[in-house]
Amino acid sequence: MAMLTVQIDAKAEKALAELTADGRSANDVVREALLISNHLRRMELARTEAQELANDLEDLAEIRAIRQDFGVTPGPG
Repeated sequence: MAMLTVQIDAKAEKALAELTADGRSANDVVREALLISNHLRRMELARTEAQELANDLEDLAEIRAIRQDFGVTPGPG
């Protein structure tokens, strides 16, 4: 397991104190924070990619053509 040394400012120190008040260790809190941060980052990247695809005029035209070929009622876009 990798070791990490981090210097935190007063705001982060206060947050750490609040998060460890329930008895969890600072290590556990930091591990959880890293996982949550990574999850949020990946969700944001997926949202951005979905938004770009939703605004791709060529892709939307292709979707409409496929729907028409299959006799599917046009949806949004």
